[in-house]
Amino acid sequence: MNDVPGPENSSSPDGGFHMSYEDSCDRVPVLLIHGYPLSNMLWDIQLNDLTDVARMIAPDLRGHGMTDPTEPPYSMGLFADDCAALLDHLGITGPVVVGGLSMGGYVAFEFCRRYPERVAGLILAATRAGADSPETKEARDKAAGVVIAEGTVPIAEGMLPKLLAPDNFKAQPDLVDYVRDMMLETSPDGVVGALSAMRDRPDSTPDLPALDVPALILHGAEDQLIPVAEAEAMAAALPSAKLVIVPGAGHLPNLEQPEIFNDAVREFLEIFYGE
Repeated sequence: MNDVPGPENSSSPDGGFHMSYEDSCDRVPVLLIHGYPLSNMLWDIQLNDLTDVARMIAPDLRGHGMTDPTEPPYSMGLFADDCAALLDHLGITGPVVVGGLSMGGYVAFEFCRRYPERVAGLILAATRAGADSPETKEARDKAAGVVIAEGTVPIAEGMLPKLLAPDNFKAQPDLVDYVRDMMLETSPDGVVGALSAMRDRPDSTPDLPALDVPALILHGAEDQLIPVAEAEAMAAALPSAKLVIVPGAGHLPNLEQPEIFNDAVREFLEIFYGE
């Protein structure tokens, strides 16, 4: 685990915060951005298993995991700028493969808008390009109210059954506990800030045809939060995308079926050594 002072665009009173991250090796850089309300623990299996083919960099977004919270609201632009500042700190000035799961995918799209020259490829897992519907925006505001009044436990317990495929939720208590622990480590400010960032994010669908970089889309066949049809639509709209539907997985395919997920990522990354 590493720690670095955050960028000066922080909303915290002292103008900065400390950002925690994992950084594995010196191969093709892959920036892995976790979902809501998780942390870089989401990527532990990938950090362990894929270091022979890539330099895996996995930050905790502000307010998540071991990264300092700052006062909400947050935005996808703020998260993307934090990731760019981390790459600057690491001396990585060239293009990287940007990967994101769920909310991490929303951050990845914003990173592409702000820093297109820094994107060599995309890994999009369990995510969508579209913006929130009015009903979803309202639900996010209600969830934020719950966190402010009661803390993060109700959010974690309410989300857990929806994050995993039903069979995995029943048969893998250790995995359930692992995901619960990740969520409960997220600060209330981090949860509320992420909810506002997701609520207000732009629709990335119009941007897809112009994202002319290799893309890998991975989606759980039993995802209860984002329909497989949305992954199929992204794959059809991106100029150079491969879609992998992961059987026996829900919204966290990299944890539920890590061998399938990692094999797909490993094969995808081979193209960056062939160029």
